[in-house]
Amino acid sequence: NMVAVSSDPLLVNWEKLTGSAVLPNPCPIWTKTSGGETMPGVGGNPVAAGAINFVYDPCIWKRGGVYYSLSGGALPHGPSGKRLRTPFLFRSPDLVHWEYLHPFLEGDIFGMPGDDCGCPYFWPIGDRHILLHFSHMSGSHYLLGDYDTDRDEFVVTDGGRFTFGPYYPGGLHAPAATPDGHGGLIALFNINAAKPTSGWNQIMSLPRRLTLAGRNELRMEPVGDLASLRGEHAAVGPMTLPANREVVLEGLGGTSVEIAAEIDPLSAQMVELNVLRSARSEERTRIVFFRNRGYVDWDRSDGWNRFADSRDSLVVVDSSYSSELPDVETRAPEMAPVYIAPGETLKLRVFVDRSVVEVFANGRQALTLRVYPGRADSTGISLCARGSEAAVQSLDVWEMRGIW
Repeated sequence: NMVAVSSDPLLVNWEKLTGSAVLPNPCPIWTKTSGGETMPGVGGNPVAAGAINFVYDPCIWKRGGVYYSLSGGALPHGPSGKRLRTPFLFRSPDLVHWEYLHPFLEGDIFGMPGDDCGCPYFWPIGDRHILLHFSHMSGSHYLLGDYDTDRDEFVVTDGGRFTFGPYYPGGLHAPAATPDGHGGLIALFNINAAKPTSGWNQIMSLPRRLTLAGRNELRMEPVGDLASLRGEHAAVGPMTLPANREVVLEGLGGTSVEIAAEIDPLSAQMVELNVLRSARSEERTRIVFFRNRGYVDWDRSDGWNRFADSRDSLVVVDSSYSSELPDVETRAPEMAPVYIAPGETLKLRVFVDRSVVEVFANGRQALTLRVYPGRADSTGISLCARGSEAAVQSLDVWEMRGIW
């Protein structure tokens, strides 16, 4: 890690503090004990053996006149000998001389064995803290918890994912986040391509506002002046979706559109919204809702008393039939949990922007991926209810103009 500082309010002019790395990579603060275990060195003092490449993706803040920095990484030998994600914490009085403290996470049971903690962004959110990060194994994640400033540790109480499958091909990659000044965060993500490209070739997601809805419940909604991009408008509804019959919304669609829909699934087993659909459905991207088909949330269920009402629903984005092109790489469907309370309708905001599809469900969940329709007529929208009929209360479609 190198350090440069700026007093320029436009952040144009910078001054390097040293001519060399303040935290080298590999950072020589680990050593092997006589028993073979890997242990941290004392106070960040260099040791000759056992250094590990874990100094990257710094996240920095200042508290009480002292600078702190997280560096993404993982403990090499966690439970059962598996790699265990954690960022490593350093501190400095002057940005030049850094002392290693310890792994930053306490009580994290919300990841997968083999995850790491790249691109950490650690910020207050409401009256708590959140750590957004990227795993080179399983994509973007977040952890919620409390910052114990006496021990300089992050006590984790919950966690979740922003990527619900592999981050490549076509999945959400790493986060970046900054406070919004009102207790929430604005987060951006880069999205991987799903076809061969040259070099480091990605695209950015829409900005999301992250807020707390409860102690361990994260809300996420698109943010920014997105309505300023709205062009030609069309609306549908209210209407009944008959069981087991696809309803094509004639004259509606496009390759850059915003869709806002409110649907009551009633007793339907599944409700499906297709976008980028060709005339005879050779290509289509499926957005599917399964009510109460997710896992039970024991914290929500209050034991057995509200067991049936505590189950998550599922939102799926399926690109299996999005493209007939031979060079487009397939991926398994994205499947994300979202809690829909009894009697609550499904509220979707869907943004289709050429090769990007982003889906926001009830302000509580978001899914993003890349698709590449190859047919000129892959612009349509359709709806379907399975098993029983469902009710579309409203559906609005806007042409989405370019930002330029």
